[in-house]
Amino acid sequence: MLTVTIQKKLAHFDLDIEFTVTKDEILVLFGPSGSGKTTILNCIAGLTKATSGSIQLNNRPLFEAKKVNVPIQRRKIGYLFQDYALFPHLTVWKNIAYGMKSESFAKELMVELRIDHLEEKYPNEISGGEKQRVAIARALATEPDLLLLDEPFSALDDATRARSHEELLRLHKLWEIPIILVTHSHSEAEKLGSRILYLDEGKLKSAMLTYG
Repeated sequence: MLTVTIQKKLAHFDLDIEFTVTKDEILVLFGPSGSGKTTILNCIAGLTKATSGSIQLNNRPLFEAKKVNVPIQRRKIGYLFQDYALFPHLTVWKNIAYGMKSESFAKELMVELRIDHLEEKYPNEISGGEKQRVAIARALATEPDLLLLDEPFSALDDATRARSHEELLRLHKLWEIPIILVTHSHSEAEKLGSRILYLDEGKLKSAMLTYG
């Protein structure tokens, strides 16, 4: 379980948020641009430091103001960025192998995600949907305790996006780790989310259970 209670001073408002996520949930952060969604992900991942509060993952403190701030590489968190952030000079396999814990598990992920035939290709030689699956495989190959997704479907066409939605739901059932998804699409939030948190200017405005 992930427990987040953080505050952070931003340029135009103060972020002040509290929530939990269990391993059987996909939690969606939904709200207008600039409402603090990505900042929350970055604080959880350790890319940004909260001003105050605490973050715990499976009862392990990741952040406690003025006491604990676990380095990024030791947080056991997978992060899928909006642009996927693949290394352009590395093949698909070398991208996935970067940070992997087990070669056999990484190979299994490639088969599960139907990208094993792309092993020797470079990112500029594959499609947007394939890049996304490579990025998911790279994130999961680190065997994380939590997966963060920052608008990973926004650049995909409708058909590829629909397939990617089903893939994410299937992977979530397979690997059973909590997932936090940031999206601007209300239909996507309702389809994928177990719960949706509506944010505005760094504050939780409402929450909704879904059938995702």
